[in-house]
Amino acid sequence: QLQLQESGGGSAQDGGSLRLSCAASTRVYSSSVMGWFRQPPGKEREFVALIRWHSGTTLYSDSVKGRFTISKDNAKNTVYLQMNSLKAEDTAVYYCAKGSRYSSSRLDYNNWGQGTQVTVAA
Repeated sequence: QLQLQESGGGSAQDGGSLRLSCAASTRVYSSSVMGWFRQPPGKEREFVALIRWHSGTTLYSDSVKGRFTISKDNAKNTVYLQMNSLKAEDTAVYYCAKGSRYSSSRLDYNNWGQGTQVTVAA
């Protein structure tokens, strides 16, 4: 099974930026979809962004559209999440995941990283 490892989490000020990375332990199959999800304190895990591995097609949640950018490096089997204009409401544990469907539902992803904490303070 594919292993995923997130990195790049930490603290940022309101309006600041962070870049998250998610490295896969083995080659990512061309038909895969890689996604980012987050779980704010006291809330359920929610969709953030996804990218189709082969085509590069992306999808974003309304809450991050225009501020976050998902990208990938096929040769390095790595997906990134560039987070700009951060807000306090972006504070959450961020998870990367792999699935085989173009879907924003966590139920369609069956490989998950351990998560990385992102904290945004004024």
